[in-house]
Amino acid sequence: MTRRIIFVTGGAGFIGSNIVAKLAEDPSLDVVVCDWLHEAELGKWRNIAKHPIGDFVAPEAMFEWLEKRWRDIELVVHMGAVSSTTEPDADKIVHANFTLSRDLFRWCADRQRRLIYASSAATYGDATDFEDRDDIDSLAALRPLNTYGWSKALFDLFAARQAARDYAPPQWVGLKFFNVYGPN
Repeated sequence: MTRRIIFVTGGAGFIGSNIVAKLAEDPSLDVVVCDWLHEAELGKWRNIAKHPIGDFVAPEAMFEWLEKRWRDIELVVHMGAVSSTTEPDADKIVHANFTLSRDLFRWCADRQRRLIYASSAATYGDATDFEDRDDIDSLAALRPLNTYGWSKALFDLFAARQAARDYAPPQWVGLKFFNVYGPN
């Protein structure tokens, strides 16, 4: 029997854990979480503890894990990011939000696996004088106000350019999250 794997980066975080919870309701799926849990007392592990998951992968082992199992992967849901708009380390933000996203996009394109990724309303900047469109010119015209927003906008533009060159996953979408709330 073929495994049906949904791979969720950032799966122990706020949004990712809610995605994992919903996906885990389907017993035909192996939902695999890729994340860091950090300190046990902070309780991030609690976000996924009540849901059956197929595996847990540290982000630094992500591509090795994916490569061994790529034929069984149906979808990659990429919610992993440095989401703090006040994070002082710009290199950390760009590595997490652009470089890893770029590499995962390429991995999905090369293996023809679907991809859903987290973008952000922070890409819009102060939201003056822009059109909410997904074409390359509109994406390039956005002026985010912080490194977090810029890193997300940089990836949105990268993905659109790759798709225009016919180098993209068979299905892919970026979700622009605004303020979110709920469990976890």
